Amino acid sequence: MWRDSFRLQIFCLLMAVLAIVVLVHNFFQLEHLDDDTISGSNWITENNVQHSQTTKTTRKPYCGYKQQTLSKREQAEQESLLAAIQWPKPPSGKLAFLQSTDPAHSDFVIVKPSGFFRVGDQLEVLVRMKDFQGKPKQYGGDYLQARIHSPLLKAGATGRIVDCRNGLYKVFFTLLWPGEVKVSVSLVHPSEAIQVLLRLREERPDRVYFKSSFKSGRYSETTECNVCLPGDLPVCNFTDLYTGEPWFCYKPRKLSCASRISHAKGGYQKGLLTQEESLFFQSDVNIKRPIFSSGPDSVIVKPKAFTDLVEFNLGSPKNVGPFMSVDLKHNILLKFRCHGPPIRFSTVFSSELRYIANELNGIVGGRNTVIAITIWSHFSTFPVEVYIRRLRNIRRSIIQLLDRSPKTLIVIRTANVQELGPEVSLFNSDWYSFQLDSVMRKMFSGIAVHFVDAWEMSLAHYLPHNLHPEEVIVRNQIDAFLSYVCPLQT
Repeated sequence: MWRDSFRLQIFCLLMAVLAIVVLVHNFFQLEHLDDDTISGSNWITENNVQHSQTTKTTRKPYCGYKQQTLSKREQAEQESLLAAIQWPKPPSGKLAFLQSTDPAHSDFVIVKPSGFFRVGDQLEVLVRMKDFQGKPKQYGGDYLQARIHSPLLKAGATGRIVDCRNGLYKVFFTLLWPGEVKVSVSLVHPSEAIQVLLRLREERPDRVYFKSSFKSGRYSETTECNVCLPGDLPVCNFTDLYTGEPWFCYKPRKLSCASRISHAKGGYQKGLLTQEESLFFQSDVNIKRPIFSSGPDSVIVKPKAFTDLVEFNLGSPKNVGPFMSVDLKHNILLKFRCHGPPIRFSTVFSSELRYIANELNGIVGGRNTVIAITIWSHFSTFPVEVYIRRLRNIRRSIIQLLDRSPKTLIVIRTANVQELGPEVSLFNSDWYSFQLDSVMRKMFSGIAVHFVDAWEMSLAHYLPHNLHPEEVIVRNQIDAFLSYVCPLQT
């Protein structure tokens, strides 16, 4: 009996030692998880295969927007949208800077400048592009902006530009007010610069990068985040479970993916252009430079408020929100929230990162509900497919909202123009915004939504272009918005 008891004690001791060994081994594995293996639902590796230190591979950038599965209808729509914004290309082969478009040598003429015009008539302008040697351009693809305006009246309107693809452009204006109306035409980017912007959009979606902070106790780490992450390091998958919107961060070395506490803009990549390419992006030479008329530049046209709203201080960061205002007298509640990543604001708490589609799904709607949406600028550095996906999710939620509450009023504010320089052009060029705005208008055509045309309001105005327009332009946009909320007949 003594021997049996001794054997039992020995057995228990061995089991205890074995348990300690296993515990230590597991702890060691967890400590070195970043270096040895990759597994679990919050990890993504190339082909979903685990890699150890001895089998590391070089991985191309992981781009979540390329992994989406589209229905036949969505695929056809995406192809149609991309085809609609296809931009004319210059002749194949390398073009010297001197052969690129020079706004100083180019000019425009008003067709029938001495004609008789009345309000409502159409005015036609012909723009003739030349290179730095004064030779006429033989191909199109330049990005122009044109407007008519009367500074004394503080009135303006944009024109419809037609690329003849032979160095000539026709611009058509509708004359909307009486008096002297002046024509202004600007070269935003030459066609040669557009090709550089196209390359950057497809090849360098990481030229604006983001970051997230991870924290556990007193220990914290910060890693880079984006839709596309290059390299073979393990990443945390923060793809939205409902919309499927992709978002990834490099995994911290010693913290879990679940310890993320914030999102913030990281910065802008430098050295994106070759020396030759940089010649196409010169502020005083070929970025948003005026093209002058070789004759008369104007024609004579014959005639033919807020409520008691008070902000409720939520202690939210500037720009980020959320914000809320209340008008008790008229029973109005106004809320604002920024859209989900990518978002180039300063630090945003993870709990405040909301996707528009998800927010729309939580709104009951009805005749007393008005929803205003704007989303474009923070997507300018990504391939268009990223933007299309985001709009598709928003559109789906809008259709569902209107289906359950048809009297809900939904207004979409379009993109607007901004001041450009050599560096800003690479990230937020008006051409990028113009392309995204074209996609947005097409995707929401035929749906019961209204538009505030911020693009025309900012382009036609006499004030300088600004990403965040001056108060008078914003007031015009609000007036347009309120015209949908409170139409004259009601």
